[in-house]
Amino acid sequence: MPNHAAMTSEAPRAPERSFLSIRSLTKSFGPFQALKSIDLEIGEGEFVCFLGPSGCGKTTLLRAIAGLDRQTGGSIMLRGKDVSNAPPSQRDFGIVFQSYALFPNLTVADNVGYGLVNQKKPRDMIIARVSELLALVGLPDQASKYPAQLSGGQQQRVALARALATSPGLLLLDEPLSALDARVRLRLREEIRALQRRLGVTTIMVTHDQEEALSMAERIVVMNHGVIEQVGTPEEVYARPATAFVADFVGRMTFLSGVMEGATLVRVGDQALRVAEAPGFSAGQKVELGLRPEAVRLVEGAGENRLSMRITELEYLGSFVRATLEGEGASPLTLLADLPFNVMQDRAYAPGQAVIAELPASALRIFSART
Repeated sequence: MPNHAAMTSEAPRAPERSFLSIRSLTKSFGPFQALKSIDLEIGEGEFVCFLGPSGCGKTTLLRAIAGLDRQTGGSIMLRGKDVSNAPPSQRDFGIVFQSYALFPNLTVADNVGYGLVNQKKPRDMIIARVSELLALVGLPDQASKYPAQLSGGQQQRVALARALATSPGLLLLDEPLSALDARVRLRLREEIRALQRRLGVTTIMVTHDQEEALSMAERIVVMNHGVIEQVGTPEEVYARPATAFVADFVGRMTFLSGVMEGATLVRVGDQALRVAEAPGFSAGQKVELGLRPEAVRLVEGAGENRLSMRITELEYLGSFVRATLEGEGASPLTLLADLPFNVMQDRAYAPGQAVIAELPASALRIFSART
């Protein structure tokens, strides 16, 4: 059985200049261990997303970094300084919560300037800074309004401006867009990323939305059951998932159960499929093959990794159509194939139609069989 390292296509690149260093971090709530020996390096100016399902530990990790929930064990270094036991006020961060957490009895300007008032900054400096930030987040004319007079997207912009007011070295975003409707979420996603690039502030965002993480992050930390499954760029995590969990959680993946027959040959039902590489796997070992629907090709004629199948269902999804393909034989396979809409128009595929599906060896990812 290959170890986790063997399944990882490549080790995650360490940032050139470490801003945040986490070592052997654990967090327990009674007998439940929410974080299990987390090790992570985040570079200065990076935009990193913690991605995973509910209960995976991503928010717990964020709160431990902020000092809002003290870790059970391990260390947190910020700019080379050990802040493991430091209170939140000594950790140089701004935070934006999912619920915005604005003060309803304060105006927008007073909400944004709240941290500066606590720091006893001069009044004229606070006014200038608030004005600058409201212009930065696209709300220059909303200073005198109260949160209840704003839309959800506007409230989230105010929360972001408040988090940036004290010029923190670290910006923490805890599912900041999940309460917004799809169109506003998309617009704010673009604005937050552009703002982060402009300011160069080191940013960590927690999300369960894979599309959000793929479109915004420079690196993604995929978490599950209190451990890190993979750290990598969006392209690495999507195209070269380290584990079956990552492959299944990030994007859509068809899994096929099989047995290794040789160095790069896998027996799946009645079919022998060639994979490009299978490091750490040996003949006779049970495995799972993963394949993205967009990698499946509908072709003509026989050949390696080509299967006779039939279209059983077509699902229109805008720019592409997702086809469900059923194989033939004693152990039929089921595949998903994403077909560009122009291909659908040109070839007029229909349910019941017989097709030849090619599964490119380079697109087949191999994992240990899950129990």
